[in-house]
Amino acid sequence: MSDAPVVSIDLQSFWEDPYPTLATMRAETPICYVPELGATLLTRRDDIHTCEKNVEVFSSDQPGGLMNVLMGHNMMRRDGEEHRAERFVYYPAISPRTVKHSWAAVFAGLADHVLDRLAPAGAADLVPEFATALSGEALKALTGLTNISFQEMDAWSQAMIDGISNYGGVPEIEARCHAATTAIDAAIDQRLPALEHEPDHSLLSVMLASGMEPDKVRANIKLTISGGQNEPRDAIAGAIWALLTHPEQLELVSRGEASWLQVFEEYCRWVSPIGMSPRRVAKRYTFGGVRFEPEERVFLMFGAANRDEGHFVHGDRFDVTRDTGKSLHFGAGPHFCAGAAASRSLVGDIALPKVFDRLGGLRFDPTAPPVTFGGWAFRGPLTLATVWDR
Repeated sequence: MSDAPVVSIDLQSFWEDPYPTLATMRAETPICYVPELGATLLTRRDDIHTCEKNVEVFSSDQPGGLMNVLMGHNMMRRDGEEHRAERFVYYPAISPRTVKHSWAAVFAGLADHVLDRLAPAGAADLVPEFATALSGEALKALTGLTNISFQEMDAWSQAMIDGISNYGGVPEIEARCHAATTAIDAAIDQRLPALEHEPDHSLLSVMLASGMEPDKVRANIKLTISGGQNEPRDAIAGAIWALLTHPEQLELVSRGEASWLQVFEEYCRWVSPIGMSPRRVAKRYTFGGVRFEPEERVFLMFGAANRDEGHFVHGDRFDVTRDTGKSLHFGAGPHFCAGAAASRSLVGDIALPKVFDRLGGLRFDPTAPPVTFGGWAFRGPLTLATVWDR
C-alpha cells in the first residue's frame, strides 16, 4: 500500500455523515490510507482533478474490482482506446443534442404522469412516490427496458450499488447483487426481439444496432442502471429537501434570481449523490509527497472535493447563486459522466420546477420524523415526508 498517513474511521458514522471527517482529512491529511476501506483517499479538489486525468497511473481498469466481477466489464472500468470505443457507441443516445430533441419531451410526459397520480393525495414520502418513480420511469425509457416496473429498476440499481461498494464482503449483499444482474439479463433478453424489429433511441437499441458484443451491451446497461437510477433519484429528493430547509433559496428561484438548473448543480456540489470513484494504481508513482504502489486501491472523494475551501467559500452552505464551475459532481477527464445532459434535463429542467408547480404549498409533514441521509460513496435522503395544498 502507499506510505500515506493512516487515518481510521468509524464506518457507521461515516455512512451517516461523511462530511466532518472529510473536512478534517482535507485540512490535515489530504491523502490518507483508511484501513476500514482498504484504500488511499484523495480529498482535495485539485489533487483529484489532476489524478483523475492521469489514467496511466490512476487507472479505471480494475480486472478484479467489484464492479467487473459483479456486473461485467463496462466502459467505466476501461481506459484509453477501449473506453473511447465503447463511449463512442453509447454517447449519441444520451448526448446533449439527443436529450434536447428526444428525451426532454419524454421526461416531461413521465413527470406529468407521476404527478397526476400523486397530486390528489395531498401527502406522500417523495423519495419513493416521486423521486424514485420518476427516475425509474425515465431510466426505463433511456435503457429500453420498458418491460419492467420502476420499482424493479430501483431495487436492481440499489442491489448493484450495494454490491460494488461491499468492501467488507458481506455474503448477503453479494447475493442480492447477483440476483439483480440475473434479472437484468432476463429483462434484456425479453426486449431484444422487439428492439430488433423496431429500433428506437434507447441505449439498448443503439448499442445493438452498432454491433457491440452482447457481453459489453449487458455490462453497459447494468452500469447505466447502477448510476442512472440513484443519482437523479437522490438529486431530485435531496434538492427538494434543500429548498424546503432553505426557504430563502427557494424564494430566489421563485423570483427568477436563480434557475432550477442552478439548484440542481449546487445541490450536487453540496451533497454529492455520487461521492466517490475508485481507481487502481497501475504503476509505482509519487504524488503529493505520497508514494503509491502498483495494484493498490485509490478512492477519489468527489464529495470532499466539492466542499474544498480552496474553491468554495463556505462550502458547507447551500447557496443556489454560487459558481459551481469547479465542482466535480460529474467527474472530470475522459470518464466525465456520459449521462450528465440527461440528468440535468430530468432533474433541473423538469422534475424540480414541476414538483413545486404542481404540489402547491409543498412543505414537510409536521407529524413525521426529521429527514435523514445515508451513504458516502452514494448519498441521498432516506425519506422525505411532505404535505401540500390540494
